[in-house]
Amino acid sequence: MMLEEPRGSGGSTYMGYNNKHIINTMELKFKRLKDSAVLPIRGTKGAAGIDLTCTNITTTLNEANQLMLVYHTDLAVEIPKGYVGLLVPRSSIWKKSLMLTDSLGIIDDDFRGEIVAIMKATTDTVPAIYKQGERFCQLVILEKPEYTIVEAEELSETERGEGGFGSTGMTNEDIKKVSAATGSEEQTSEQPQTAPEPAAAEEPAEVSEGQA
Repeated sequence: MMLEEPRGSGGSTYMGYNNKHIINTMELKFKRLKDSAVLPIRGTKGAAGIDLTCTNITTTLNEANQLMLVYHTDLAVEIPKGYVGLLVPRSSIWKKSLMLTDSLGIIDDDFRGEIVAIMKATTDTVPAIYKQGERFCQLVILEKPEYTIVEAEELSETERGEGGFGSTGMTNEDIKKVSAATGSEEQTSEQPQTAPEPAAAEEPAEVSEGQA
């Protein structure tokens, strides 16, 4: 962070500095792995992410032998200590029949390899894809908190409690009732069921010569 012009005119003052002149700056280093690499592009001044350009597309197979597209940037990045890079699709992906295989890529601050994204086609027909030379993903930098993992016997209580999928708008009592009902259904489904008796074989219908 860089502080400029203490006590400037206009705006409120915090710790002796006018917040109008507090500018968040960060040096983000990129290394070209090939001459074809294109440095990231920020679409607008207010954009949270910077766009990455595809320099090459290769293919690979996943464990189900499905064809995957590997988008290369020929760039490596040095994420500053205490931060993490998030590789996310561009909003224009809705126009394509592609999805990012890990939904959200994480680039740790100690990773120095090439930035790549693996995409999966969402159609069995010829897919609409990003082509070489096009922007295909964006990189977002966020602060990474430091924390210590601690095992605890109890967790603090909250209004939401154990409410999971679709629980917002429901009370804890409602959630408990749903959980209880679900549990009873599961217990019922686990009980062995007797096979139904086979139905008696029907006599074949006679067809008269006039109906044949």
